[in-house]
Amino acid sequence: MIAGFKRVIALGAATAALTAGVAFSSVGVAEAAPSHTVVTAAHVGKERCHVVKGYWTKTWHKATRDRHGRVHPGYWTKTWHKARKVCERH
Repeated sequence: MIAGFKRVIALGAATAALTAGVAFSSVGVAEAAPSHTVVTAAHVGKERCHVVKGYWTKTWHKATRDRHGRVHPGYWTKTWHKARKVCERH
């Protein structure tokens, strides 16, 4: 009787913990979702703001040696820089 009662309490506590975890994790995921919009330029106070568009840059990676002494040649990669809002205070 007492063992059954303890099992029911443990099962209820585990269910409540899982339910709370699902609720908090869904809120965290919603807040962590990236925003794909860029805030337009705004003139607030004495700041001058403008939007810098996203752009690609080419990055050179030097030649390297691995642990066996073999030389791996250098190579180029493209790196994307996201759009952002830049404000300058005057």
